[in-house]
Amino acid sequence: MKTNLLLLTFLCLSISLHICNAQSAPEELLLKNYRPQSIYNIPVTKNRKVSTPIIDLHSHPYAETAKELEAWVATLRALKVEKTIILSKETGTKFDSIYQVYSKYGSLFEVWCGFDYTGYGTSAWPASGIKELERCYKAGARGIGELGDKGYGEMYSNPTKIKGIHIDDAKLRPLLKRCGELKMPISIHVSEPEWMYHKMDSTNDGLMNAFEWRIDSTASGILGHNALVKTLENAVRDSPGTTFIACHFANCESDLSRVGKLLKKYPNLYADIAARFGETAPIPRYMKKFYQEHATKLVYGTDMGMDEPMYRGTFRILETADEHFYEGFSYHWPCHGFDLDEKTLNRVYYQNALQILKR
Repeated sequence: MKTNLLLLTFLCLSISLHICNAQSAPEELLLKNYRPQSIYNIPVTKNRKVSTPIIDLHSHPYAETAKELEAWVATLRALKVEKTIILSKETGTKFDSIYQVYSKYGSLFEVWCGFDYTGYGTSAWPASGIKELERCYKAGARGIGELGDKGYGEMYSNPTKIKGIHIDDAKLRPLLKRCGELKMPISIHVSEPEWMYHKMDSTNDGLMNAFEWRIDSTASGILGHNALVKTLENAVRDSPGTTFIACHFANCESDLSRVGKLLKKYPNLYADIAARFGETAPIPRYMKKFYQEHATKLVYGTDMGMDEPMYRGTFRILETADEHFYEGFSYHWPCHGFDLDEKTLNRVYYQNALQILKR
């Protein structure tokens, strides 16, 4: 029996490896296994445009071992990433343990915490939530994140999950206000890219990733994309003393004019560009104009691990005019560089983050 299980495992691995490598039978090719390679012999930029230091406002505690963390630190120093914000989503002892690991590297990392919803719905909350927020602050937390609401409510913070509480909920206002008083910015992920709400069929432009992250917008009690963006606006409007960072362009990459209007309207709102490089790289001319128009309100973030090629891929998209290249962002289309000017790059990479982190 054990031999049969081993044989079956071997066969499954063999099939998996075959799928990941080049396939010679296109009629059997699955979209998720499409791995094109550019055939264009066109200029490739070798040198970076700027040498400004970088602050990454959207990362997570990826390193699972001391060795992995040391390798990450070496990569950050080699690439002149001056500071990386670790969005832990944690409270309590779990936050403390993550902070202990990353605080050993001084200012290279800054660890943010989540909200503690333990006791939500009782007379003890939100006072208990504020108490834990203040405890995390004293323990070293300097921001909140990543909060996350894909329709059912803020579900990213640990250890307690509460469905139905959106960022504009009146019960959350005391916590949001206290964050402003403590100068703790709030990094929040609302909604998902538009593709995740469309039909999962051949007309879906982003099907390759949309299927994995699809949202059933017809489910009972769920808010749709537009309603979620509205909850963000409500919270930003109602808490003017608190700084908010909308993760991933507030997931408005299919219609950036919407988040653009919010960035112009609210001084306390910024947007990070994390993990939306592949989504925006097909429209480089529009993106260049968007970055230039909102140069003072966009901040660099990655949210895609800790490997050096990942960082260099983001630099290539932001800094160069390179065309038709693939950077492993899991869509079926190629990337194109935005060719941003040095002034805009300096704002996005560094200056805007300094303004947010100014305490």
